Amino acid sequence: MQSLESDRRPAHRALRRLLALIAGVVMAGVAAVTPAAADGREEPVDVQLVSLTDFHGYLGEYGATIVGSHRGDPAVRVGGGSYLATHVKRLREGRDNSILFSAGDDFSGWPDETEWFWNEPTIEYLNALGLQFSTVGNHEMDRGFAFLRHMRKGTCEGRPDRDLCFRDSTGQRFAGADYDYYSANLLDRSTGRPALQPYHVEQVDDGNGGTLPVGFVHATTALTSGEAMSYTPSGYTYADEVTAVNRSVARLRAQGVRAIVAVLHEGFSQQSGNGHNDCVDPFGPVVEFNRTISPAVDAIVTGHWHGTVNCMLPDPTGTPRPVVQAGNHGHLISEINLKLDPRTGEVLREDTTSVNHAVTQDVPRDAEADRIASYWRTKLGERAAQRIGTITGDLTRARDTEGESALYDVAADAYRWAADRDGRADVGLAMPDTLRRDLTHAPQPGNSADAPGRVLFPEAAVGTVLDSGIGVGVVRGTLTGRELVGLLESQWQGAADGSVTFRPVAVSGNVSYRFDPDRPVGQRIDRGSVRIDGRRVGDGRKYRVATLANAFMEQRALPGFEELIGARDQDRSAFMGGDALWHYLSAHPRLAPPSLDRARAS
Repeated sequence: MQSLESDRRPAHRALRRLLALIAGVVMAGVAAVTPAAADGREEPVDVQLVSLTDFHGYLGEYGATIVGSHRGDPAVRVGGGSYLATHVKRLREGRDNSILFSAGDDFSGWPDETEWFWNEPTIEYLNALGLQFSTVGNHEMDRGFAFLRHMRKGTCEGRPDRDLCFRDSTGQRFAGADYDYYSANLLDRSTGRPALQPYHVEQVDDGNGGTLPVGFVHATTALTSGEAMSYTPSGYTYADEVTAVNRSVARLRAQGVRAIVAVLHEGFSQQSGNGHNDCVDPFGPVVEFNRTISPAVDAIVTGHWHGTVNCMLPDPTGTPRPVVQAGNHGHLISEINLKLDPRTGEVLREDTTSVNHAVTQDVPRDAEADRIASYWRTKLGERAAQRIGTITGDLTRARDTEGESALYDVAADAYRWAADRDGRADVGLAMPDTLRRDLTHAPQPGNSADAPGRVLFPEAAVGTVLDSGIGVGVVRGTLTGRELVGLLESQWQGAADGSVTFRPVAVSGNVSYRFDPDRPVGQRIDRGSVRIDGRRVGDGRKYRVATLANAFMEQRALPGFEELIGARDQDRSAFMGGDALWHYLSAHPRLAPPSLDRARAS
């Protein structure tokens, strides 16, 4: 187990990666298996796999109560970064061949002490924990590939405002992960090839002066392409998970690797009420994947669903292999113990075991983990006092009789403004029910950093736009003029009983139109009145519209706005919704509430 005070200097990380590269070259060129000792000793080689999943930055004082190890066992209180560190250390103590890794969604988390610093604290914690590698999860791509590069390598790129590279708890500027991220099915559209390394090899001590290879293949849920929080960034796509895994497995086998583990950020679960070491009627994508993932894979570690399950499922030849998932937020740790034939490197499946360990809170706290968490909690105070803009009056969600709202109008302006920073947008839209808090001119009671009209960082950056902190980005798409008018008509939604619900859509300030609420649904917009930048909208002309990703992706969240679902050439801005509002306020000093005259009843 690496110390929680592991060296984070770039030279240390570079040396580690160089050694890994040398090992890979050796693997590609020579036989990968060290023969058994001359004395004929045939004891199998023990390899311990210790894994987390869906940590989401929960490095502080967080916990939950979960079902015990098996159905009917007493519930247990679990979680917290300090306790997780202690449990990981204890599990790995005295184990020479112990490998610690994650099945993805390490960052893009919800806790303030990680979210407000764009999850750099999570990387500091995982470096200290000694994480050796991770699979890319859907949330690793929340802010795009450039941001993932920043998290991996410590670049100060990946956000349009360069609000990155904070000082960590040691006083050092953020330098990125001491480990790397992998995915076989995250593809660069320009080349059709994986954007990251699809697999890698860890060498383990064979106990006889040599080493044996253990291969790891990695895949990310392809459903990321249909999730608003992790909207696929421009230039990238996801291939079929099983195809990508099996291709990598074949390459490892060709290199002589016989022990292979698949690490999938895709999930499964079991019937509710069962314990975290039960496997009762398992269901989900991974159950289906297991039926076609190569039998050369000896174990499957999963994530994404936040499931708590420990199964032995038959591979395509009928031979059981462990398929596990360790919940989320550091509540559980999965342990798989492999035994390798010292002569061939093959996994002795009949001796393979797996168990999920509860991260109970009845162990000593880890001092270094506590110190890291305490540092970032303290930094919250400074971040909370950061001024980002000034408003001359209240920006509220309250709507007038035509459905307009000052805050929704400003949000529509902000989305168009942000989308123009790294692309183009003709129209900004703020969809209904996507803002959760007003911005008021009066200072917040009891907040000495606030003043009349002052807008502080948490108010706009993480507090106003729905779910902005977990990755709902600003997305652009192309609509024809006819489709744009159809979208505006969709504000009035009829039900089977004849009732009509009005769900107003705010438009940016360069757009205006009139409507007649007494006309039939679908015919209420005065088509000739719809103007963009003063020009009448043409039915066949194409317009770039910008709004939050969930409007493009989630019918269940925003039913009735089908035009956005089918928008062409969708691409994601580098801005999140909260980012857009924050920077729009910063770019417009002393912002006044807009006149509510963009949509008028005729």
